[in-house]
Amino acid sequence: MRSIVESAAGQDVRGTLPEGLADAIRGTAEEIAALLRGVADTGAPVPRSEWSVGEAAAHLAQANELMADIAAGHERSHGDGTPQSLAAANERALAEFAERGADALADMIVAQADAYLSAMDRGAAAEAVFTPLGPMSRAELGSYLLTHMLGHGYDLARAVGRPHMLNRARVELALPFMITVMPRVTNAAAPAGLTASYTVRMRGGTGFGVTFTGGAVEVGVHPPSRPDCTILIEPVTFLLMALGRCEPWGAIARGRVLAWGRKPWLGPRFPTLFTAP
Repeated sequence: MRSIVESAAGQDVRGTLPEGLADAIRGTAEEIAALLRGVADTGAPVPRSEWSVGEAAAHLAQANELMADIAAGHERSHGDGTPQSLAAANERALAEFAERGADALADMIVAQADAYLSAMDRGAAAEAVFTPLGPMSRAELGSYLLTHMLGHGYDLARAVGRPHMLNRARVELALPFMITVMPRVTNAAAPAGLTASYTVRMRGGTGFGVTFTGGAVEVGVHPPSRPDCTILIEPVTFLLMALGRCEPWGAIARGRVLAWGRKPWLGPRFPTLFTAP
């Protein structure tokens, strides 16, 4: 299995921060902080989660620190990349970190996002780093950081009854991480023996290709010339679905996902081929 991360012109984008990524990281962290500041009851539950608001915010503060440390060149271990090990590592980290105050956690989330950006300014951006989901460039790590904040920021916004901070531009900046990680989060059982090609396009934006050959998967920014199935999806819906925050059939029923091509019936199967990172 491999992933290919290229620019639209066919050039490798590893080692550079895509335009707007730094602003998106900083802006997302600040918007999450704004959601948290002044929240009196951080013990309130997060919808569809076992965590409270305080626990989700503490996890974000810890994860931002982890990614800033990795970008700075420090070796950090956090599970082995499997969903079970990551969940266990998250729970251990939360148990060892007592802070649950909304304002303090808000400050930490912003400070550690800034620490990642400072590490990018100081370091060699193209140098590979090892993340909880495998090796990446520092630029891909930035897309990972943004994606992670968007997912948990969405959860926190729902928990406190405020608008979320996801939009098409930020989803586009999350795509380098998604393209990199999709082969690593392929559902081991689902694609067994599958040979099929997909084009996935964001409505109003860019897209990528996914090809399964006998169950092995390749993901890249260049869609196949003759895909078996083309999927057109509203960008925010794509990210929420990819992160396990949105059920595929509900999105399809609301017209946010369309599929066509020689084998359009492959469309509804696509989300089942991956496990949310």
